[in-house]
Amino acid sequence: MLLDILQIFIGVIIGAVLGFFISKAYMMKYLKKNPPINEEMIKALMMQMGRKPSQKQINQMMKSMEKYQ
Repeated sequence: MLLDILQIFIGVIIGAVLGFFISKAYMMKYLKKNPPINEEMIKALMMQMGRKPSQKQINQMMKSMEKYQ
C-alpha cells in the first residue's frame, strides 16, 4: 500500500521534471525559429509613428530587445 503510493508519487515527480525540460527545449527552439520581433517589424512600427529609422536605430532596438529575452 505505502509502496504503491510512493511509486505513484515518484512517477508524478519524474513526469513533471521531464515535462518541464521537454517543454523548455521546445519553446527555445520555437522562439529561435520564430522570433517575437524582427527588424522589419521595428521598421514598420517606427514608420507608423512617422519616423524614418536608420539602420543604426534599428540595430540599437534589436540589441535592447535581445537583452530582455
